[in-house]
Amino acid sequence: MLRQTSSALLLAAALFAAAPRASAQSDVVQTALHDYRVVTVADGFEIPWSIAFLPGGDILVTEKVGRLRIIRNGRLLPDPVPGVPEVLVRGQGGLMDVVPHPDFANNRMLYLSYSKAVEGLRGGTTVVARGTFENDRFTLVDEIFQAVSDGGSHYGCRLAFDSDGYLFLSVGDRQVPPRGDLAAHPAQDVSDHHGVIIRLNDDGSVPDDNPFAGQAGARPEIWSYGHRNPQGLVIHPETDAVWLTEHGPQGGDEVNVSTPGANYGWPVIGYGVNYRSGSAIHASTHAEGMEQPLHFWVPSIGVSGLAFYHGDRFPEWRGSLFAGGLSGARVDRLTIEGGRVTGRETVFEGRGRVRDVREGPDGYIYIALEQRGGDLTPIVRLEPVG
Repeated sequence: MLRQTSSALLLAAALFAAAPRASAQSDVVQTALHDYRVVTVADGFEIPWSIAFLPGGDILVTEKVGRLRIIRNGRLLPDPVPGVPEVLVRGQGGLMDVVPHPDFANNRMLYLSYSKAVEGLRGGTTVVARGTFENDRFTLVDEIFQAVSDGGSHYGCRLAFDSDGYLFLSVGDRQVPPRGDLAAHPAQDVSDHHGVIIRLNDDGSVPDDNPFAGQAGARPEIWSYGHRNPQGLVIHPETDAVWLTEHGPQGGDEVNVSTPGANYGWPVIGYGVNYRSGSAIHASTHAEGMEQPLHFWVPSIGVSGLAFYHGDRFPEWRGSLFAGGLSGARVDRLTIEGGRVTGRETVFEGRGRVRDVREGPDGYIYIALEQRGGDLTPIVRLEPVG
């Protein structure tokens, strides 16, 4: 018994490392492997949601209120980018992700995800549009995907391209409450787009080898299903695997790897409970035919923003997965070994809700911060000390 208890304590210490420490030098933050400073890149954003880097050094930032902004030479340009489609700004909805096409340097193609009002839908739905970004304008805009979903919130909206040029999109369960037969929840139904990862060609058409392509009654765009609200999505730089983080309810935020045709269990299985009451939601934590998360948080940190680090600025962090947290107002660094999560350390906290985390082309780690109440907030980056 003593040996088992000691092993459990050692595992807990590895997985739940201490919070970052401020040194006597007040602007230096100490972590287990690297010390760093937090440097403001640009300030004055209203609910920044996503960061994207363009050839030539410009940085694009979406604001949830419906604006696309440009940081150039360390300065936020005063005017938003014209030509952005009209978005539904309500509750959790708004303008969300922005990603350049893998061949952006030649085709200038840019992709946006957002919530859109649709007649007959009480909460609108998740949409992807692409257009040309030239001369600081967004033009020739074409809507390439509109989700078949409806609900109060949980739009998902993260975008990522893999090395073959396929576009992945997360769509949340739209906060449809789990009641009665949990297996009948729309996130368990592949005839719609509630709680799914989508895989598209870059023009919005459906790849022939998608797992549900050609299956009667199924939406061919679906790559995996049974998700709640994935708001972290990243392609592994070496394996091309689709990694994601998704919100649990009260507890049970998850890290998953999305594989074709797999069911991730929401709301049948999970590790969270009902808000306020703390009563049980799920039938169990495990079920045959449903995937287990690689890692989960109890309590929730409100996962949002996800990045693998493979740069040179923080050599001891190479291969780590960085996950942002809204309610936790922090960034956790997850150690990945052999496709498994083997450790966790909180490396950034206490400066605001973290909406996005990205590795920049300069090897620094960029973070989009958000304050409750709509106060203007900055984009910051972590720069190593020493």
